[in-house]
Amino acid sequence: MPIGTTITEYIIEEQRRIQNVSGDFTALINDVVIACKAISSTVRYGSLVGVLGVADTENIQGETQKKLDIISNNLFIKRNEWAGHVAAMASEEMDDVYHLPNQYPRGKYLLVFDPLDGSSNTDVNGAVGTIFSILRRPEGARGEPTTRDFLQPGDRQVCAGYALYGPSSMMVLTTGHGVNGFTLDQRIGEYILTNPNMQIPENTHDFAINSAYMRFWDPPVRRYIDECLAGKDGPRGKDFNMRWAGAMIADVHRVLCQGGVFLYPIDRKLRSKHQEGKLRLLYEANPMSFIIEQAGGLATTGTERIMALPPAGLHQRCSVIMGSKNEVERIIAYHLEDQ
Repeated sequence: MPIGTTITEYIIEEQRRIQNVSGDFTALINDVVIACKAISSTVRYGSLVGVLGVADTENIQGETQKKLDIISNNLFIKRNEWAGHVAAMASEEMDDVYHLPNQYPRGKYLLVFDPLDGSSNTDVNGAVGTIFSILRRPEGARGEPTTRDFLQPGDRQVCAGYALYGPSSMMVLTTGHGVNGFTLDQRIGEYILTNPNMQIPENTHDFAINSAYMRFWDPPVRRYIDECLAGKDGPRGKDFNMRWAGAMIADVHRVLCQGGVFLYPIDRKLRSKHQEGKLRLLYEANPMSFIIEQAGGLATTGTERIMALPPAGLHQRCSVIMGSKNEVERIIAYHLEDQ
């Protein structure tokens, strides 16, 4: 059976379009890919190797960590710290910037990641995945990278991607020239290009939101969802479907493949906790926004483009609304009318 284009071959071809580029970026992507393969394998074995359940620890957000959160974080770090392609890393599961051990060389890239998005799904065999973003270290920066080096708006991302561990393992990637999907061929251990030039339909009849928080929603979000739920008898004149997987990565992947809108908006409950949203800007919202925009969709807080937001901290949160262009534009318009 012939082998298609591997993810390594694809990245090399991408680099050949740019003059005077070293192989560091390709090598870094290879390290990320290997880390995701290792995480995929660990997730797949689950209870057979005793990795499910809680770890009796909390991350900086006060969320109880799963064993797989910690294992996945360590796998990602160990694969990416030694080769000299990154200067430092930051993760949902670590309080501060991760500085490389002294014996390893420093590279020119910064790597931020959510090692296991949707980890609460692992105990019920639900879809989970890894989200990552690559930034260049600011020009002229010296010494060990600091938090400030990471606080770059999303439109400065060099690359963003995610690996989804579902019925098959997929990696979806953008380097700013469209979005491509790769499926892990277990027979040869390689991600193979299977979904080239992924595009989100501009119109949709699907939305993904946690309706348990309906009573806390702002009026523009409530108005949009009410209109969707009204179906053919309402102002939209058509029926909508609601989808909610309990993992951002799974819901956004569906949106990318079939169209739709994913919403995790700011609401009254989050404001009462002095939070600006639920999802983290640097390693969830920004990489997913980069992918969504490159596939022809839009990503907004409701009033601002997510990738234009100036980060104020490693674990800053934000409101997230992303997906099919025409639906997101409608939600933005409702927010503007409400101001």
